[in-house]
Amino acid sequence: MHGVTMFKQGRMLLVHICVILAVVFLQACAALDRRAVPEIQYFGIAEQTLLPPLADAVPGLKVMTFNMAHGRGDSFHQLLQSTATTLTNLDAIALMLTREQADVVALQEADGASFWSGNFNHLAYLAERSSHSWAVNGRQVQGAGLSYGTALLSSLELQQPQAVTFDPSLSMIRKGFVVSTIDWPGQPGVQVDVVSVHLDFSSEFTRREQARELIAELQGRGRPVIVMGDLNTEWHHQDSTVRLITTELGLSAYSPDGQGLETFPFSGKRLDWILLSGELSFSSYRVMPDVLSDHRGVVAEIVLDPQFISLLSDTEIALILD
Repeated sequence: MHGVTMFKQGRMLLVHICVILAVVFLQACAALDRRAVPEIQYFGIAEQTLLPPLADAVPGLKVMTFNMAHGRGDSFHQLLQSTATTLTNLDAIALMLTREQADVVALQEADGASFWSGNFNHLAYLAERSSHSWAVNGRQVQGAGLSYGTALLSSLELQQPQAVTFDPSLSMIRKGFVVSTIDWPGQPGVQVDVVSVHLDFSSEFTRREQARELIAELQGRGRPVIVMGDLNTEWHHQDSTVRLITTELGLSAYSPDGQGLETFPFSGKRLDWILLSGELSFSSYRVMPDVLSDHRGVVAEIVLDPQFISLLSDTEIALILD
């Protein structure tokens, strides 16, 4: 019995290696545009009715990050399952999105029409089954029958999108990020950049080099920022890429050394993060229990920092008096 189990595991590993090699070959054959302005998709879903805030209330933002694993759930590989199973997995993700009602969702391993996951747009499928009217798909891999990458779903209008694919010489599997701008609910004139990023899984050196591309792009945009995604690294070691990103961009992480925030059960590590610039702060943060991928989703509620609001108020007064 043990020999049969070992044989099955070996066969599955061989299949996995063959799939990876095939993907690498297809990516090498496909043309690469490392910087792109992706299409903003609007799905025409009824806008949420925003009640006017109370006089002393500060409108907040609820965000989520989730590596959706190409719609395979927690199974071995999306190529080895039926389209019906993929649809069932995506329906479960849509239910989670509906339950959580996040304003903005950052997704990684989000597929467009790809031969290995049913040949349909997973992002559009989720948008049409949740309360998110707006979507941007970064598509770091596009061509030769594959389309996938980082993405954003939002109930707020997405503006000024930019998609970046990291230097392909750094890693066999293409990774990257997508960034877009939203207007902060109930706070006229405040715009915030939201980011979905996916870093390499195999090398801390590669992740750090990819992070430098992310840092350079975000520094040039000059807005408060929320960075979300699968960073494939933890906080506690000295060369942590999470620490590099937070230091260079002046971001904060929720309880970076905290226990019980692991997002990758297979290794018991915290690989998925939400990071905030200084104008923003966390009012809540939790890892979701839903088993819908090999990763667990993270959801956070965010508010504007009171000092930032005070600064905005002082600026408005100065403009009126000028």
